[in-house]
Amino acid sequence: MSTNALDALRLVWQEELPITGALGIAVVSAPPGALVLQMPLAPNRNHKGTAFAGSLSALTTLAGWSLLWLALREAGDHAHVVIQDSTMRYLRPVHSDALATAEAPDAAAMDHFWAGLRRHGRGRVTVEVVVRDAHGVEVAAFTGRYVVHRAV
Repeated sequence: MSTNALDALRLVWQEELPITGALGIAVVSAPPGALVLQMPLAPNRNHKGTAFAGSLSALTTLAGWSLLWLALREAGDHAHVVIQDSTMRYLRPVHSDALATAEAPDAAAMDHFWAGLRRHGRGRVTVEVVVRDAHGVEVAAFTGRYVVHRAV
C-alpha cells in the first residue's frame, strides 16, 4: 500500500471519523491484502483496567471499513463504505494495547463484490478482523458485512 493512500486514509479519519483520534487508533502496517491497526489501552480501558468492549468494536469496524476504503482508492473508485451488520466475539480480557488485523476476503468474494458494484452501483462483502494483544494472543474476532455504494 502506498504511503499516499495511507496518508489519505488518516486524513479521512481525522476529518470524517474523529472518534479515531479519541481512541488513539493508528495504522501499523498495510501488507498486501491486509491492514493492521493499533489501539492503546490507556484511553480505552474500562472499570476493570482492561480494554472496553465498545472500543474494541469500534477498532474492528474501522479496520474492516479502512481495508475496503483503501481497496477502492487503489482501484480509482470513490464509492462510499458503510457497515451493514457485524458480530463480535470477545475471547478474553485485553490487558494491553490491541492490534487488529483485517484480512481481505478471498478472490471469489471480491470478484462478486466488484461485479455488483459495477453492475448495480452497490456491492456487499464480508471482512474478518482478528484482534491480538501485545503478546500475540487472539483476544477478539469480528465479522462485518459492508455495503459499498456510489454517491447519490
